[in-house]
Amino acid sequence: MTVHIALDAMGGDQGPEVLVAGAVAAVDERADLEVTLLGDESCILDSLRRHDLAPGDRLHVVHTTEVVGMDESPFEAVRKKKDASVVVAFQLQKQGKVGAVVSAGNSGATLAAAIRSLGRLQNIARPGIAGVFPTLKGPVVMMDVGANVDCRPQHLFQFGIMAAAFAEVLFGTKRPRIGLLSIGEEGGKGNVLVKKSHELFSQSPLNYIGNVEGRDTFQGDVDVIVCDGFVGNVCLKLSEGLAEAMIAMLREEISKNFKSKLGYVLSRDAFASFRKRVDYAEYGGAPLLGLNGTGIVCHGRSNATAIKNAIAVAAQMVSQNVNEHLLQLLKKAGGVSPSADEADAAGEGA
Repeated sequence: MTVHIALDAMGGDQGPEVLVAGAVAAVDERADLEVTLLGDESCILDSLRRHDLAPGDRLHVVHTTEVVGMDESPFEAVRKKKDASVVVAFQLQKQGKVGAVVSAGNSGATLAAAIRSLGRLQNIARPGIAGVFPTLKGPVVMMDVGANVDCRPQHLFQFGIMAAAFAEVLFGTKRPRIGLLSIGEEGGKGNVLVKKSHELFSQSPLNYIGNVEGRDTFQGDVDVIVCDGFVGNVCLKLSEGLAEAMIAMLREEISKNFKSKLGYVLSRDAFASFRKRVDYAEYGGAPLLGLNGTGIVCHGRSNATAIKNAIAVAAQMVSQNVNEHLLQLLKKAGGVSPSADEADAAGEGA
């Protein structure tokens, strides 16, 4: 069965050229994939021509006249710019013309457009952004990493359920081990939010292993780490910065003397593997979980490889029906149903 993905070709810091290159690579890699590129038609067609391509059976173009800037207020932009590429992309999904949307643009606007067009899954209080981090033993899913900066215990509990469902389907993790990010491993440690969330997890049938500390993130002894969007976004940005700094420091040390340069030559393959292992592009983007549909938020600096991988993740989420698995796990775990005042729109922290 063919999977059809919409790509916001105007999002990101590097312009349509990189986004189109990622889409071309994605369809080259998967024969069952179609991609619709949304944005300025002339710019997209120019980029396709550089690949000696034109719109065809598997690459389509939808012209839009507006773009949401990275510095714009997400909800205000989505409300006013009806013909923005990311807004139209989610409208296509609502109409059943595509199965998922990928965007490297304003993440808050992407989430706002998704909620406005698709809504939330039944009994999900707040959709969130799930980040994937490399560890010593395998990937770990952290949620939320920026969508909801102010949370209640039931929100964190649902984040754990959604991230566990994602890990089970995408990474084949059986009964994912869930940890709650805190300042200590003991159940009594942390602020009021963490303590009350700990109680909810402890009383559930989920594979909850208790509190985890920041240093545990990359050890690989936990499959899902739960936190609010403020803490999660700090962790995400800190991890990205640390990876970049480590690579820069390695380069600096290697260039200091002949022995170091010789050592690099002998260990070049290991260094290349390390760089790939910590490169965010390998995971493509961060899924928006809890939507009545599928969306992927990519880093603004995403290169073609990151876009290609994000499209692949979106296609996998659609083909393996992550949302259905999520709802089943929510029901099994006794997910807390939101009251009317809690079922508010997320995105204020993205």
